[in-house]
Amino acid sequence: MTRLLIGLVALIASPAWAAGDLAEGTKQGTNPVAIAMFAAFVALTLGITYWAAKRTKTTADFYTAGGGISGFQNGIAIAGDYMSAASFLGISALVYTWGFDGLIYSIGFLVGWPIIMFLMAEPLRNLGKFTFADVVSYRLQATPMRAMAATGTLVTVAFYLIAQMVGAGQLIELLFGMRYEYAVVIVGVLMILYVTFGGMIATTYVQIIKAIMLLSGATLMSVLVLARFNFDISAFLGEAVKVHPAGIKIMSPGPQVANPISAISLGTALMFGTAGLPHILMRFFTVNSAKEARKSVFWATSLIGYFYILTFIIGFGALILVSQNPDYLDLANKVKVNGMSALLGGGNMPAIHLSEEVGGSLMKGFISAVAFATILAVVSGLTLSGASAVSHDLYASVFRLGRVKEGAEVRVSKITTVVLGLFAIVLGIAFQKVNVAFMVGLAFAIAASANFPVLLLSMLWRGLTTWGAFAGGFTGLVSAVALTIGSPGIWVSVLGNPASTVWFPYTSPALFTMPAAFFVCWLVSTLDRSGRAANERVAFEAQYVRSQTGIGAEGASAH
Repeated sequence: MTRLLIGLVALIASPAWAAGDLAEGTKQGTNPVAIAMFAAFVALTLGITYWAAKRTKTTADFYTAGGGISGFQNGIAIAGDYMSAASFLGISALVYTWGFDGLIYSIGFLVGWPIIMFLMAEPLRNLGKFTFADVVSYRLQATPMRAMAATGTLVTVAFYLIAQMVGAGQLIELLFGMRYEYAVVIVGVLMILYVTFGGMIATTYVQIIKAIMLLSGATLMSVLVLARFNFDISAFLGEAVKVHPAGIKIMSPGPQVANPISAISLGTALMFGTAGLPHILMRFFTVNSAKEARKSVFWATSLIGYFYILTFIIGFGALILVSQNPDYLDLANKVKVNGMSALLGGGNMPAIHLSEEVGGSLMKGFISAVAFATILAVVSGLTLSGASAVSHDLYASVFRLGRVKEGAEVRVSKITTVVLGLFAIVLGIAFQKVNVAFMVGLAFAIAASANFPVLLLSMLWRGLTTWGAFAGGFTGLVSAVALTIGSPGIWVSVLGNPASTVWFPYTSPALFTMPAAFFVCWLVSTLDRSGRAANERVAFEAQYVRSQTGIGAEGASAH
């Protein structure tokens, strides 16, 4: 493995992959500082992976770092898992273009965390072991529940993973002057290495390093921006209103949330989807008690909330400093969005250009490396959750009925990681032109519709039965996928059908599909009068006691 790590770092540090082999239309040149910083980050994280591989001896080590991560460390890692490149570059770009509308997305991503803190963190840690399927199958039939949970996990991970891989290719193509295909391949290979050799231990520490880098870089950029206005927020926002073509309108809700049903549905997906994302839920099993799980959410919520405040400052800072500098504008491109001229490198580049404006090439190199590090960390967490769904939920529990040797399960997980990595590379290249925002939105909508209702009801409602949860989960999953395909963003923009043939007019389906999943869970469970269903209702009492007290939970305190 040592030779493999050295070879990969040498490949990345080499100028060969960045020496002018650019896709048509790419405007960004190579940045030697960015390349050097990226190579340093990769070398550091691969070194951590090598160290973690020596410590990963058991199944628990591979999936949950042996439960040895502290609440504070896990909180930083969760924040790292959640603060994706879409959050850093995408939200700041929304603020740059639309103003207040960018804050709508920040709020939507953030408000799901109190739900996790107060309703889910403690029961999850007390009932689960490796995946959230452990929780939903605690008193329900293991085979159908794990099959349903694993299917929801894999579909959510697939769409989220495609979005991250496409984003990786596009960002690195623009930031490093590198061909799209090469960027996707390198991200995929690094992801496979992190997860296959280091498991959750390596993934956790990669997330921690990435989160610290991202928060440090965003904080420094924000301070440098506000320093130009003597830290006078009123003057800062006043200047933003002055330079934007829309004027004071950027301080009120705009076209992004013009349709109230679309706005509410998108908010529903972002809020409740957070509580159903498998790679986030999996992190609650890396701590040794429910108390540490709650502490994890507290630190994650605090860091994520702070981060979204920074993206707002960065977005308005870019509006003031970047939009007025012709060096960053693609003046040959006559297309304007909300009155704003196109930027060199594309619409996601305001934060990158701002970093150069306030800190020079060194800052730009650091922020560019952070953007790549962000994607690497997120795809590693996604891949591990997908691999655990196949190896632990399907192979070990459904196909082998729990009769499997520890080493065999980890081996299947590693094989699955390689397959998922290759799958992600292929799809990342094939879906190069797909709208990434809709992919991420679909992942959140599926998580809110398929995973969240079943998970919540299994922990809090005695009446839930196996077949109610099974039917409700698949109702949410199938309807979320179907309605998203029928929405304008996919049906027209991606599939090329006429706008008049759209059969679902809203941006996100969660407002309709999540209640449908809850309703089907309730209806089928209520109608289920079988003896097995009666036993499942009786078993709820013991499950509820364990979920609230931790009595019997692995490594958890009974106080």
